[in-house]
Amino acid sequence: MTDVVLPCRDEAPALPDLLTRMPPGFRAIVADNGSTDGSAEIARALGAVVVDVPQPGYGAAVHAGVLAADPSDGVVCVLDADGSFDPADLPLLAGLVRSGTVDLAVGRRRPVTRRAWPAHARLGNAVLAARVRRGTGLPVHDIGPIRAVRRDALLALDLRDRRFGYPLELLVAAGRAGWRVREIDVDYHPRAAGTRSKVTGTVLGTARAIRDMSAVLAR
Repeated sequence: MTDVVLPCRDEAPALPDLLTRMPPGFRAIVADNGSTDGSAEIARALGAVVVDVPQPGYGAAVHAGVLAADPSDGVVCVLDADGSFDPADLPLLAGLVRSGTVDLAVGRRRPVTRRAWPAHARLGNAVLAARVRRGTGLPVHDIGPIRAVRRDALLALDLRDRRFGYPLELLVAAGRAGWRVREIDVDYHPRAAGTRSKVTGTVLGTARAIRDMSAVLAR
């Protein structure tokens, strides 16, 4: 059974559809990061493992979920809990890692509609990815919000960011460690109705993300 970590804060409207579409052989671990909309209760009712994560931040939620993942499988996936990705893409990403073809498989977002990915967010992502390419040589064009990796190798990187800089720190650390990284095109859908992006949904969220990611690149 391959565990899928879903960092979650107030994603209740997205969870029923998302969790019922998990592919066979994949188990959802919802890393609940202080939800107040009943996300944790919905996830439990649908059979997901729920991990309470009191420390705020995307990175904190992902890290707690990875720690809770079953080490016996070896591979762990991470997927946003907002309904913007199709879990059906997970077997391909996980399979590349499990076969030893790559050390890290990441999804490259291909928006299915313009509203799926606002222009300012897409531009910011492109700028960050370009800086990663220049700094590490990795052939990446996205910061990888859907990904698969070997659990023990990920923990050995000793990532420290517990906020929005976590996925960027992962790519930088993977590049420095000489990992083989491969991007796979994945459809990117509008997030589920009733949910709001923690990054692009508010001015404060955007400012925090810029701060966290800038700090990672400055190291």
